[in-house]
Amino acid sequence: MAISSHDAFSASGGSRRRRRGGRRGALSEINVTPLVDVMLVLLIVFMISAPLLTVGVPVELPKTEAGAMEDQSEPLTVSIRADGSLFVQEDPVPFAGLAPRLRAMSGDVTAKPIYVRADGRASYAVVAQVMAALSTSGFKSINLITDTGGPSSGGTPAPDAPGT
Repeated sequence: MAISSHDAFSASGGSRRRRRGGRRGALSEINVTPLVDVMLVLLIVFMISAPLLTVGVPVELPKTEAGAMEDQSEPLTVSIRADGSLFVQEDPVPFAGLAPRLRAMSGDVTAKPIYVRADGRASYAVVAQVMAALSTSGFKSINLITDTGGPSSGGTPAPDAPGT
């Protein structure tokens, strides 16, 4: 094995001291402790903030077998509670002010999708009136939002389903 005169750890002179301006040896250890600390902090932040990202009006959505939709940036949502109260995004709105409020929010663009979140215990008449009001106001894309995992449309009903 040949010894280079440029080697920082050469055996010349019997010392293992490095020369100034010489090359440094490669650092063979990587300190991962700061990386682990940062990842744990991010995990905690996301665990705390994830439940806060849902729409703020609490409704109990009915369950269906339909698949989940792709998320869009800031969709227009109309929420109907079990008592029949209406909300646009998170603000309460009277039935007469529903269509004008949505028109103002969409900038008179009637092709923008509107998501209707109705509580499963809400009156069918209220849900139908809201959807009819949106349709007659010119909105073309009205979507009903439900939870997934409900009973199948063609199979046998679940054991806890009504009528079994």
